[in-house]
Amino acid sequence: MNTTTKTNADDIDQLNSFLRGEMSAVETYDQAIEKFRDEPGLAETLRTCRSSHDRRVSALKSEVQRLGGAPAEGSGAWGAFAKLVEGGAKIFGKGAAIDALEQGEDHGRDDYKDDLEKLSPAIREFVQRQLQPEQTRTHDAVSRLKKTMSA
Repeated sequence: MNTTTKTNADDIDQLNSFLRGEMSAVETYDQAIEKFRDEPGLAETLRTCRSSHDRRVSALKSEVQRLGGAPAEGSGAWGAFAKLVEGGAKIFGKGAAIDALEQGEDHGRDDYKDDLEKLSPAIREFVQRQLQPEQTRTHDAVSRLKKTMSA
């Protein structure tokens, strides 16, 4: 296997890992938005975050395809975990739902940061320019929302 093929395969695997996390985030936001339908302001913040994650899903799928790979089709284990956490949050209330979202945002932030060095320089730049700034925005939005709710 030549270096380019190996790098592409490694990049595709890592991008698909990010993609599964982003799909999981979209699924989790879908569940949380339903819980906040009676609070339009909070629900709008959640919809904005969900849209950001959805755009990242599209960007990641496109990048995987551009590299010649097949995009992940489901959220995998992270999606199952997110459903379990969010399901528990539904039982325990809105604060628990926001806690679950914040944990997911923490995980996403850490994944992008921790796995950057695994990527080729061009793909690393894609992640740093397109994905990480959005991840920071959604992470900060949920953290603000949590502080607002506990105030």
